[in-house]
Amino acid sequence: MSLWTVFFSEVAGTGMLTLLGCGVVANVILSGTKGFGGGWLLINFGWGLAVFAAVYVAFRSGAHINPAVTFGLLASGADQYAPNVDVTFGSTLVYLAAEFLGAFLGAVVAWLAHRDHFNTTDDPALQLAVFSTGPAIRNYTWNLITEIIATFVLVFVVILFGKTPSGLGPLAVALLVVGIGASLGGPTGYAINPARDLGPRIAHAVLPIKGKGGSDWGYSWVPVAGPLIGGVLAGLLANAFV
Repeated sequence: MSLWTVFFSEVAGTGMLTLLGCGVVANVILSGTKGFGGGWLLINFGWGLAVFAAVYVAFRSGAHINPAVTFGLLASGADQYAPNVDVTFGSTLVYLAAEFLGAFLGAVVAWLAHRDHFNTTDDPALQLAVFSTGPAIRNYTWNLITEIIATFVLVFVVILFGKTPSGLGPLAVALLVVGIGASLGGPTGYAINPARDLGPRIAHAVLPIKGKGGSDWGYSWVPVAGPLIGGVLAGLLANAFV
C-alpha cells in the first residue's frame, strides 16, 4: 500500500472522528440546538459512534485515527501498522501528519455546521469546549495521570482486539470509547487522542468565531503528552497478555 493511500485514509478517518465528535458536543452545549442539554451520556455515545464511523472510513490504513495508537503499535514491536504498511520512520510520520490534519479539518466542518449556534452562544468556555478538552479541576499532574490511565485502557484493549478472535470489529472499539468516557472521562473530558485535542484547538484559534476567548494553550500539552505516554505504556505491556 502506498503511503499516499495511508495518508488520505487517516485524514478522512480522523476528519470523520472530529466532525461527529465535536459535532455532538456542539449539539449538546451550544445555545438553541435541538440537542441542547442532552447531557454527558449523549456526548459519550456520540463520541463512541464517531469512532465507529471513523474506523470504517480509515479501514485501508488500519484506522489508527490517533497518534497514541500509532505510538502504541510502535512500542509493541509490531512489524506493520496495517496490512502491507511496514513500520518505518517515514510511515510513522505519515500517520502522525494525517491524523493531526484530519482532526483539524473535521473540527472546521463541525464549526460550519453549527456556525449560527456558535454566534448565539455568549460563553467563550462553551465555544472552546466544542473543540478541545479541559479539566474539571485544574491540576496538571493529576490531569496528566488521568489522561495516561484513560489512554492506556484505550490502546491496551485495542491492541488486544487485534490479537484475539472477535467479530465485533469497529463496534467493539466504539463501545470501549463509550465506556472510557463514562468511567474515566469526568476529570479531564477524556481526550485520549493528541490529534483529537490539538487539531481542533488550532481550529478554534484560527476560525472567526464570534466572541471567542483564548484557546487555553497553557493546558494544551496535557491532552497531548498524557495520551502519548499512555499509548506507549500500553504497547509495551500488551505483548505480555497474549
